Amino acid sequence: MKTKVYVLYGGRSTEHEISCRSAAFVLRNLDAKKYEVHAIAIDKDGQWLPQDTQELLANLKGPVPISRARQKQPALPTTAKSLDPGTSLLAATGASEKERIVIFPVLHGTFGEDGSIQGMFDLAEIAYVGPDTLGSAVGMDKAVSKRLAQSAGIPVVPWVETRAQFYAEHKHRILDEAERALGYPMFVKPACLGSSVGISKAKDRVALEKACAEALRFDGKILIEKAMTVREIEVAVLGDYDPLVSVPGEVIPHAEFYTYEAKYIDADGASMAIPAKLDAAQTKRVQELGKQVFQALELYGMARVDFFLEAGTGEFYLNEVNTIPGFTEISQYPLLWKETGVPAEELLDRLVQLALKRRDDRRKLERSK
Repeated sequence: MKTKVYVLYGGRSTEHEISCRSAAFVLRNLDAKKYEVHAIAIDKDGQWLPQDTQELLANLKGPVPISRARQKQPALPTTAKSLDPGTSLLAATGASEKERIVIFPVLHGTFGEDGSIQGMFDLAEIAYVGPDTLGSAVGMDKAVSKRLAQSAGIPVVPWVETRAQFYAEHKHRILDEAERALGYPMFVKPACLGSSVGISKAKDRVALEKACAEALRFDGKILIEKAMTVREIEVAVLGDYDPLVSVPGEVIPHAEFYTYEAKYIDADGASMAIPAKLDAAQTKRVQELGKQVFQALELYGMARVDFFLEAGTGEFYLNEVNTIPGFTEISQYPLLWKETGVPAEELLDRLVQLALKRRDDRRKLERSK
């Protein structure tokens, strides 16, 4: 019998539309000969909506739409009987059914990439693609991931962080600290969002205040980072706790920085050089750093690790990690693996098999005496 793969997309985050774009790529490239593919949408209100997958695939052009047609059967099995099947579409069934199920979450951002939904699947003992609850939470929080990486000896971009509560009480002191520690220009970003949502560049005090206010619209914690003269170098990581690392690629923004529009909408907003024009030593260094970051942040399955290569020193600095990277047609993660010799269908197959491997390994552990 085929393994059932449930592609979970949409979600309650600012990256909802990106998720619908990524889901299209995953649905098109999962091996239908090997897997029984299903699609489940989560709308912006948090409703779980099982989709008619065959109809989706037959008419799939652009982002995956969300149909609100009612379904009689729940979408996923779980042993967590306290969950309300009417709202979560999870129902209690036997273990034999769960043996053949893997969740492929393509939920970017809040409630999908931050450990929330991973914890639910851990409780249900269902296999799922990507880092676990801890790795997802750590990878999502840019401040926490920076501190962990720094403790592992990995260079990180200098930053100052603050929360909405402290910023409201001590705004001028925090801005003064950022000016002393970092100097202009600076980037301001939400701590727990991706896809360049809420990011601004500030070249003076007025712009810095405006940038902080913008970032605080999306998150209760923000980072103020030093703007450096850099090249943006990325690697894709795939595997268990001893993963493989792709050839590096370079993002070449056609604007001041790599915006949301450049990533997902404007095909001319940026270009990618794959492989990046690096010498052998630089290539080896960034691949080693990518693996070190993956391991230091307790990641598993997949991640895209983004670095800055500083022009003056030639040093690599960790920018951030993406534990559910984009899977659109122009997204770096699948493009980097394609250039490395892993085509889309094989890439997705490896990710599904890694999910099953982790579940099976965990089942070998003793949970009681």
